[in-house]
Amino acid sequence: MNSLAHHPSSEALSQNDSRWQSIIGRDTAADGKFYYAVKSTGVYCRPSCAARRARRENVQFHATREDAERAGFRPCKRCKPNEPSRREQQVKTVSKICRLIENAEIVPSLAEMARHAGLSRYHFQRLFKSITGLTPKAYAGARRAASVRTALRQASSITEALYSAGYNSSGRFYAESDRVLGMTPTTFRAGGADTTIRFAIRECSLGSVLVAASERGVCAIALGDDAGELARDLHKRFPNAQLSGADDDFEKLISRVVELIDEPARGSDLPLDIRGTAFQQRVWQALREIAPGSTATYSGIAGKIGLPKAVRAVARACAANKLAVAIPCHRVVRTDGNLSGYRWGVERKRALLNRELGNSPAKPLGREGDSPEPVVRNESGASKDFSRRSK
Repeated sequence: MNSLAHHPSSEALSQNDSRWQSIIGRDTAADGKFYYAVKSTGVYCRPSCAARRARRENVQFHATREDAERAGFRPCKRCKPNEPSRREQQVKTVSKICRLIENAEIVPSLAEMARHAGLSRYHFQRLFKSITGLTPKAYAGARRAASVRTALRQASSITEALYSAGYNSSGRFYAESDRVLGMTPTTFRAGGADTTIRFAIRECSLGSVLVAASERGVCAIALGDDAGELARDLHKRFPNAQLSGADDDFEKLISRVVELIDEPARGSDLPLDIRGTAFQQRVWQALREIAPGSTATYSGIAGKIGLPKAVRAVARACAANKLAVAIPCHRVVRTDGNLSGYRWGVERKRALLNRELGNSPAKPLGREGDSPEPVVRNESGASKDFSRRSK
């Protein structure tokens, strides 16, 4: 049993080691990140194992199960750490159904998907949403919308595009085109021709703000220092659309946006026209669920949508957000609590967080260094004092 006393790949848990806290809390989020072995029993477990807790001095951890087994430990019969976890199996099942949806010419029914997953319709739908953040129907719709956009840009005709996107009926395609594209297929192929987008640029406490709206809702809120640059960026997004100025109703909408910038903690009830891939929409929905005055990390968002390894993809989705404050990507910070990049400037991000926390009133953005570092709550609700600037 001497092989269990010490091994180069193992390390005793210190008094304040976060891994020990994961073991105490039986944290399923820590499963797969490390394994712990118990010298007195000769077994190794997942952090979430429900077996009776071992004495701390008998516990050591291993980065992989192979390390634990090389050190002479055998897998626990209760949590079975040498087999895929229940969550891993669930993710694998849902991934299989996602591929089924993506490759099917006709979207399978809920009953068909549940049958492939080996679950009842009720349990399958709950599982699918818990992992992807969308219902199977919404996921299929988002995938089809992405396929339609790609096909319309690449196909030689609308007919070719609709069949390559999986529609077997032109009538059904046209019936859904406004919801999927925000405009007709012909208009989409023409770069937004014959589409009217109202917009206006006003000054606010964070510089210039551009607000644009389609018939469906607000499709852009952009912040900057150069009003002309904001207008040019909008034109690039909708090169052939008819851009019109504000009327009385639109002025009211602009006022609501400016109020939201000055008081982001009040939350947004703006009508939004949100367009993005299925993954982006999952991320943006998770952002909208972050409470005002709180923050989340990129890894936290990745975990929330059921894809803990997609941290960089989450960061890209945050960067692709075109609705400042309404989709609060300013509430996402780095793991160490420091502010990271922000599409409209880190100083604006800092100002918005300060306002949500009540650290400073709404006032014009000054030079870098004019504002104090904000105190930003992390995901657990604790406070963190930013003592140094982000790069």
